[in-house]
Amino acid sequence: MKTSEREELRKIISDSVTKLDSDIVRLKELTKPIPPDPAIGRLTRMEAINEKSVNEAALHQAELRLEKLHHAQNNIDSEEFGECQECGEEIGLKRLKTVPEAIVCMECIHTAEENA
Repeated sequence: MKTSEREELRKIISDSVTKLDSDIVRLKELTKPIPPDPAIGRLTRMEAINEKSVNEAALHQAELRLEKLHHAQNNIDSEEFGECQECGEEIGLKRLKTVPEAIVCMECIHTAEENA
């Protein structure tokens, strides 16, 4: 991988981390417990509880992705960065630009899906 490509990916990862950090703060606010409130109806409270569950799932996914992005950030200068952990081939730059935390190439993903 060229140095310019690594630098481009470094910026993409950094921007993604910044965005996820702010998303996580927002989602944590949305997942606070919903206190009983007689002023709102039962259905409104049920909707709020359901929305809280959706936000909790989104928060969990955001935290997992942030962890993977930090791992990518810490390993971007290693020789193995951008190599598929399944086949050892280089992961396409287009894929890494879209999913910089990717550790498996598209060919291995398709093979795994076909064998599932």
